Amino acid sequence: MEPVINFIKSVIENLNGFGFPFLVFFLGVLEFSFGLYKGKWPKNERFVDIACFTLPRLVIRPVVAYFGLKFLPAVLPGLKNTFEWVPFFWGCIIIAIADDLTQYWYHRLHHEIPWLWRFHRTHHSAPYMGMAMASRQNAIYTLFFSQTYLTTALVYLGLGIPAIVVRGIKGTITTLAHSSIPWDKPFYKYKILHPLAWVLERTISTPATHHAHHAATTDDGVGYYKGNFGNMFFLWDIIFGTALITRKYPKAYGISHYEGDQWYAQLLWPIFKSKVAGSELAKDGPVVRLDEPTPAPLIQNKPDEDLEEEEYYYRPNATLVKN
Repeated sequence: MEPVINFIKSVIENLNGFGFPFLVFFLGVLEFSFGLYKGKWPKNERFVDIACFTLPRLVIRPVVAYFGLKFLPAVLPGLKNTFEWVPFFWGCIIIAIADDLTQYWYHRLHHEIPWLWRFHRTHHSAPYMGMAMASRQNAIYTLFFSQTYLTTALVYLGLGIPAIVVRGIKGTITTLAHSSIPWDKPFYKYKILHPLAWVLERTISTPATHHAHHAATTDDGVGYYKGNFGNMFFLWDIIFGTALITRKYPKAYGISHYEGDQWYAQLLWPIFKSKVAGSELAKDGPVVRLDEPTPAPLIQNKPDEDLEEEEYYYRPNATLVKN
């Protein structure tokens, strides 16, 4: 039994070390090959994406993990490997729920509290979607990201392998949800797949649901940047009433008033300020600028209908209406 466990551990560690970077590289090649950025990746935005992608992986996460694993034995010496008795499957379930639920609320609060929005604004400023968007965050936002500390603590408590597996699965789902490759479209196109689509889009984040969160406008009934907060699990949005499911993609992404804040301001605000007058990241800039109203949450109903002919929506506390 011990050799089998060691083999599984070795496979998981290798997948975590090489599998996810390979996925990111593969998606990046596909996105560029098909021109899915559509010429919307100027030098400033490239610097933002590259800096946000590399800084957490090369600096923030390794430093937090290193000092965390030095700090925890000093303050909690008797708890090392306390939970290593937990079966692998249940360890993954516990970690997935704890990790993703805390991130749902962390993410949601950065949309609902104006002052916090500035730390998350970088994630929404780009006028495009792509795999690089998954890690496009202000460094301060990333520094206080719950996942980094939770993973470190769980490794110390003896749940290292389940933590690594969940991180790999979650990283894959969130990267694919941000990708400009609409892998979920076949589920909506073919009627035989509609029941599966109904389950899928209510369980995990898909390109359609998460792209709506990055839309530049809400006027089209597709964009919904004050909802669809789920990262790995879209289920949280269903439970907490922040879901919008239309099975459509926005025509434009980003922030309607974005004027290209310097990459260093987007990466390290408030240490560095933007030189763009009127920006939330500028010195003495407005706390928040929300130019558009937010529609009531919508949850698509009757997935067995042909979406190209008719679309049905369920509005909470209202009757079924046809759009």
